[in-house]
Amino acid sequence: MVTGHADFNTIAETAWGIEAWFEPGGRLEWINRSIERVTGYTAAQCLECADLIDLLVYEKDRGYVLELARKAGEGGGSGSAEVRLRRKDGSLVWVAVFWRTLHDTSGSAGLRLSAIEIQSRKEAELQLLDTVAELRRTRALQDHFLNRSNEERARLEALLDVMQLGVLFMDDDHRVLFCNKPFLRIWGLDESETLTGTREAVLFDKTAALRSDDAHFRRHVAAALSRKQLSEPYECELVDRRIIRDISTPVQGAVRDKIVGRIWIFEDVTEQKRIQARLVELAERDPLTHLYNRRRFLDEMDRMLADATRRSSQLGLLAFDLDGFKPINDRFGHQAGDEVLKAIAREVGAVIRRNEIFFRIGGDEFAILAPDVGEENLVKLARRICAKIARMPLQFGGKPTGITASVGIAIYPIHAGSAAELIARGDQAMYEAKAQGKNTWRVYDPACPASGKPANA
Repeated sequence: MVTGHADFNTIAETAWGIEAWFEPGGRLEWINRSIERVTGYTAAQCLECADLIDLLVYEKDRGYVLELARKAGEGGGSGSAEVRLRRKDGSLVWVAVFWRTLHDTSGSAGLRLSAIEIQSRKEAELQLLDTVAELRRTRALQDHFLNRSNEERARLEALLDVMQLGVLFMDDDHRVLFCNKPFLRIWGLDESETLTGTREAVLFDKTAALRSDDAHFRRHVAAALSRKQLSEPYECELVDRRIIRDISTPVQGAVRDKIVGRIWIFEDVTEQKRIQARLVELAERDPLTHLYNRRRFLDEMDRMLADATRRSSQLGLLAFDLDGFKPINDRFGHQAGDEVLKAIAREVGAVIRRNEIFFRIGGDEFAILAPDVGEENLVKLARRICAKIARMPLQFGGKPTGITASVGIAIYPIHAGSAAELIARGDQAMYEAKAQGKNTWRVYDPACPASGKPANA
């Protein structure tokens, strides 16, 4: 289970991109070896540097990066940006940066940052802008230099065809002037088909069946075509689960302020998204049971408490651990213990509601957060959990083996006014359940020394 910086660092050290961890005050705590491959600076040099932004970030981008750092420190959350770094040898390299602020019960636990090199993509974008300029000049001179124009166009098309980016150029009447082969491949179009002169609506009709939400995509296209400025990056999910990102910009003609068309760039970012999702999973999921881990539990607790406060509703916490788990581990080994934990995740996961979230906190400790539910229904859920676990058909060493659970119940705002108090009250009720014979549940009761109401089951 990924529960601390050491575990995260071990995983992130194998990543191709840059992975780093910053303390709440902004000090770099850890960075992987990929920083040396990308910038030439070693991880040790970065850790020793008093001003990492001054060391790594290109002078013209420092103000922008400082503002992003300030916002991340004040507002938390997550975000992304594209910036230029200056390598140790003085050259520049573009990187895409993604960050997320992580929280614990005391506030911010720090900021996780990932960065991947996008120099090739940026160079391709610059090449594309040069290509558009060249196309514009060629068109103005085509009456005088027709043969030369055709040769130039052939070279440019060859260049665009070997890129991984799909390029579509439309005139100001929204008709196709040019598209390269990667564009055709991305959208599943026949490479031998001639699309020149095809209207935008007809073109995207041909690919409508590929998109999961074609109506949303059409609205995005219409909005981009109505603006005389660079569009926001847009991601479209296809029915085959690929993710296609596009961005477009108007192209100005020789006459000032005259828009002659629009160029679109399409990129398949499926693999990039998969890597990002995997990193999030490694940071937030228990690798054994695939339940959310303690870090995600604390994040969800804060989010649900804020939501319950805003709506004047309740949030229930069920905290439980397993009675007799250690003897199974000691007698039959950790593999047997792992099988028990996976069975708990599977069996208990089958009895909770869709809006309830199940976590493995650590070892044999589990928790469930249940929004918008009263004590009566929480008690029913605790009974189902106790019964489900007690009936699990476990067998080790050829003999049936039983295991039970002790469940503690605490409710916000009835029993606690904060996340830390709610967790403490849930644990206290769980300990009372154990003290009363195990395989049962207790609701937190401040009148009892160790908490707990007598169970009826």
